[in-house]
Amino acid sequence: MQTKAIVSTKENDFDTQDITIDNIRDNEVLVKIVASGICPADDLALDGTMPTPKPAVLGHEGSGIVEKVGRNITSVIPGDHVVLGFSYCGHCKNCLSGNAGACEKLIPLNFMGENINGNSPLHDHDNNDLSLFFGQSSLAYHSVVDEKNVVKVPKNADLRLLGPLGCGIMTGSGSVLNSLSPEPGSSLVIFGTGAVGLSGLMAAKIAGCTTIIAVDIHKSRLELAKELGATHTINSLEEDPVEKIREITGDGANYSFETAGVDTVILQSIQCLKVKGVMATVSVGKKDLTLNVGNEIVLKGITVKGVIEGDAIPQLFVPKLVEFYQEGLFPFDKLVKFYSFNNIAQAFEDSKNGSTIKPIIVMD
Repeated sequence: MQTKAIVSTKENDFDTQDITIDNIRDNEVLVKIVASGICPADDLALDGTMPTPKPAVLGHEGSGIVEKVGRNITSVIPGDHVVLGFSYCGHCKNCLSGNAGACEKLIPLNFMGENINGNSPLHDHDNNDLSLFFGQSSLAYHSVVDEKNVVKVPKNADLRLLGPLGCGIMTGSGSVLNSLSPEPGSSLVIFGTGAVGLSGLMAAKIAGCTTIIAVDIHKSRLELAKELGATHTINSLEEDPVEKIREITGDGANYSFETAGVDTVILQSIQCLKVKGVMATVSVGKKDLTLNVGNEIVLKGITVKGVIEGDAIPQLFVPKLVEFYQEGLFPFDKLVKFYSFNNIAQAFEDSKNGSTIKPIIVMD
């Protein structure tokens, strides 16, 4: 079938084209895309940090309506509302132990342009393959995905909002709720108040943290952090965050969550912790970090954790986030601004310059 998509080439980041999608296989689902969030990983694919071959159809925070299902599909039927998550094999040791984000095939299945069947279902007008992204390529009007990419969500939730639950917002909230698992009454510091950091902040409030400190350089984002549950905010352009955190907590924080990917910030997120503190990071930094492991980590018994996709299984975690949202506990809609399909370049620019926390492209 034919559909419309944003094709990213070496010459043009955002080329609107009519493309061809293969017929679905027995293990696949055809989804009519309603909306797709823009995530920093899309930018990393554009600038070559992610190894996705071009031309490619990007987008990996899709939401939509099921149109067709393969013969082996049991989790959804046509008409169901769905969020699209990341790709994982479901068969390796990590997947089978409930850690799909650490799938042994995570990189090839999400970044190398092919699906779990070893091909791309997307083709240009000359029938050349277009790289698939995260197994979904949701910056298009239709997407063919493996069943494991599909998460059924309630029809009474605004489908336009829900796509980012499949990656960025799941990553932030899952890093806190699943990986850090902070004890009620504990202290937690969020470094970076973008969509991932603010999602982690809201999760910290749900988890019962009583001291929630947000660190950033943007005053407007720090104000939003207060609105979403931060008990304290620190503008790191104006004061030393490590000193201020120790002043607030007395002896350092129990937990920190680092999302900025800046080498100095990563170091601060370690140094601000008390003895036996735990730091989680999801950032993809472009600079090496130099630190004294003995002084900064060993002598304080610090744990440093890298987290992928919030240590979440989308089919289990995304419905929880929808439930939290509907109960008023997780107001992630305050992070969102909608853009039209034809205004995608502006959406990416606003995401990069920080004027929009979470852009969402809504299909016309």
